[in-house]
Amino acid sequence: MISADYISSILFDNKLDKNSYLNNLPIIKYLSREKELCFSSNVTFFVGENGTGKSTLLEAIAVAYGFNAEGGSKNFTFSTNATHSELFEHITVAKRGYAKDGFFLRAESLYNVATNIEQMDSEEFEFVEPPMVIEGYGGISLHDQSHGESFLSIVQNRFFGNGLYILDEPEAALSPKRLLTLMTEIDYLVKKDSQFIIATHSPILMAFPNAKILEFSQNGIESVNYQDTEHFQITKRFLNNPEKMLHYLLNGNDI
Repeated sequence: MISADYISSILFDNKLDKNSYLNNLPIIKYLSREKELCFSSNVTFFVGENGTGKSTLLEAIAVAYGFNAEGGSKNFTFSTNATHSELFEHITVAKRGYAKDGFFLRAESLYNVATNIEQMDSEEFEFVEPPMVIEGYGGISLHDQSHGESFLSIVQNRFFGNGLYILDEPEAALSPKRLLTLMTEIDYLVKKDSQFIIATHSPILMAFPNAKILEFSQNGIESVNYQDTEHFQITKRFLNNPEKMLHYLLNGNDI
């Protein structure tokens, strides 16, 4: 049962320019037909093959909700390279309840977030001892930590609960062991009335109990069971018999 659904659904206006590259994405063909995508769990995973539009839709939801396109909270306004699509202009986020906290965390642009925090802390304040922004992130510069350490530091120190947290491919920063740590943090925050929307390729992460798994494919978006995902099936086949799988692949076959 969902206890926090700060985003209950998104509505697509079907008014993209006909020449937009987005029209070639399977998610747009799906949204053009269905118009609405609903969220019914505290944790929702976007999964599927590369190029199906998972991160594009995740980014559009985050920006439409008010987050900075490169990541951070709603207070982050920096921009190093505006590459986000215009999809956010064509979706309406249906909100239910008020999220006291929130963060858009992208593994690929974490460096930019860390740099912006340092820039904010280097600015001159009118008072003698200004509060340092980095104190809210564990007190240690994110640049002085590994990619995975800084990613987890944000989750463990900056995520307060009663919030909406949007994560894009956290497995790009985290080892399998640290993914398990992330799962315990997600569980802790869900119990504090939080909602997560996560794009991932990790069969470890998507095993989170009672999560909603939305699989993106050329046919659109479909709710699937964990063990029916391609990620789970391929990983299981490989781990059960890596020698056979490698022999098959390296002799010119495809899975």
